[in-house]
Amino acid sequence: MKVLVTGATGFIGNYVVEKLLLHNCTVIASSANKEKASKASWFEKVKYVTFDFNDFDEATDYFIFFDRPDLMVHLAWEGLPNYESSFHEEINLPRHFAFLTNLIKNGLKDLTVTGTCLEYGMQEGCLREDMQTLPINPYGKSKDELRKRLKKFQINHPFHLKWVRLFYMYGNGQNSKSLFSQLNMALAKGDKVFNMSGGEQVRDFLPVEEVAVNIAKIVLQKKITGIINCCSGKPITVKEFVKDYLARQNKKITLNLGYYPYADYEPMKFWGDITKLSSL
Repeated sequence: MKVLVTGATGFIGNYVVEKLLLHNCTVIASSANKEKASKASWFEKVKYVTFDFNDFDEATDYFIFFDRPDLMVHLAWEGLPNYESSFHEEINLPRHFAFLTNLIKNGLKDLTVTGTCLEYGMQEGCLREDMQTLPINPYGKSKDELRKRLKKFQINHPFHLKWVRLFYMYGNGQNSKSLFSQLNMALAKGDKVFNMSGGEQVRDFLPVEEVAVNIAKIVLQKKITGIINCCSGKPITVKEFVKDYLARQNKKITLNLGYYPYADYEPMKFWGDITKLSSL
């Protein structure tokens, strides 16, 4: 099975490529930076194709460009973690929709795209895939609109669409501004105090390795399509998540709770329903 992975050198992409290789897939890995890709452990095991979205050309047949993949998982998305930038709606949304529909019109029959829990907006509690989407920031709005446009596109261009709605993940290689990376940097420097929010937010965390396992399973099947929450299904406060992580690492640091304000684009308490994910 030939699988195209865009955003292959990203935080999730690196792990997804490795998991697909374990399934004996022929992986076509793509990113904008070949030099960075060449340092990945998987580089010699895949067919690598450089592609920068700034160079997108509607006249190009990208299905042929990427060697006619059987399946595709679209992880690429520029401009993160700046969720509030208008760039997502003005540049990313039309460009990524044009790119994906180009592949579909030219022969792609099976597409998996990663979305975000921010599509649910400020709704609290256990979030199910059949709930209304109410995104409030440009990133969440753009992802939600991309999914809706692809769903409409299916009417005249049939293809399998799996929309993997990601919640919170953590692991090595994560963006340096993330809670997990900031905490590990503080521990590595031997800091005595770690500044964070009040930590009372309830979230749904999953190690990136497990996220990649789930994505690989979703990509390689056709039984379950549409929106699929990718998360643990287990609510936990951010404060308890940090304390549990420190305990597992046998590390100690004083938590300066309340140093940072709570984000205004997220509800205080939410986690994902994993009924569909579990059915895989």
